[in-house]
Amino acid sequence: MTRLVFTCGDINGIGPEICVKTFNKIFDSRKRQIIFLCPKNVFLRTIQEKSIKFTYQIVSQKSLEIIDRKKVTVIDIGNYKQSHGKPTKESGLASYNAIIDAVKLTKSGFADAIITAPISKTAFKLAGKNFSGHTELLARLSKSKKFMMIFLSKKMICGLATIHVPLKRVSSLLSKKGLISSANILLDTLQNDLGIKTPKIAMLGFNPHAGENGNIGSEENKILIPVVRSFRRANIEGPFVPDAFYGNHSYKKYDAILGMYHDQVLIPFKMLNFSHGVNFTAGLSLIRTSPDHGTAFDIAGKGLAKPDSMIESVHWAEKIFKNRKNLR
Repeated sequence: MTRLVFTCGDINGIGPEICVKTFNKIFDSRKRQIIFLCPKNVFLRTIQEKSIKFTYQIVSQKSLEIIDRKKVTVIDIGNYKQSHGKPTKESGLASYNAIIDAVKLTKSGFADAIITAPISKTAFKLAGKNFSGHTELLARLSKSKKFMMIFLSKKMICGLATIHVPLKRVSSLLSKKGLISSANILLDTLQNDLGIKTPKIAMLGFNPHAGENGNIGSEENKILIPVVRSFRRANIEGPFVPDAFYGNHSYKKYDAILGMYHDQVLIPFKMLNFSHGVNFTAGLSLIRTSPDHGTAFDIAGKGLAKPDSMIESVHWAEKIFKNRKNLR
């Protein structure tokens, strides 16, 4: 049995809705225990808008000892005003506090993995929380300096050398030391978390045409190529011309792709897996997965959100937990 703690995400988005829909699909007390960190008022409003197929209990954070594993346990994180369709200070605080509590529960042994619903960076800012996303916040909370955003699906696995930074800063952030660290995290994830004994990784170029022998930028010659050469025994190849790499379906020949910046891998990844992609924060002692989509404020409260990616997040988290457990 796995013990999973879910966060509500931004309460003005689709987070609470896709969590409830996910519980409808996957709750089985014989296989998994579910804990849901959510404001009580938001949870009750959400289940009023859609039928539920699971039994539940609502407890306070001071009464964790009465958790019933045969029910979905909703831990009330406080009363927050819900205003569907827009980021607010309240929604930012609720989503932030849910993450904080999820990490505490995991560290104290109440949960094996965290499944996070989407948050709003704008709401975080309104709430005075200076983090650009889950990845950076979770890294801070777990005191990890070496972490990575990895995207998981049956069709493609991708890792990012840089995360949420403006494009104009990417070049200055690329270094041999940084790329070696990213490659090692990706290798470790493939081998230990995903059970791929001898992974094969493709590194993408940074510039158009992968620099074209230094005629369109020098990053490939100065940084990327030396890094690839240093990993010869680990079977890392590249740097590849990104558009051709995707265009001729070369990604199918590799277990994972190491991209240089956000959209370089997220655009093709989402084209292939928009409803089933999963975001995994690698390099942490705790396990955290999340749907690879945002808060969808435009459809919040309308009952239209699909839980597919959230359900996939559960399956990947359980796979990673099982593989890590087998290594002990």
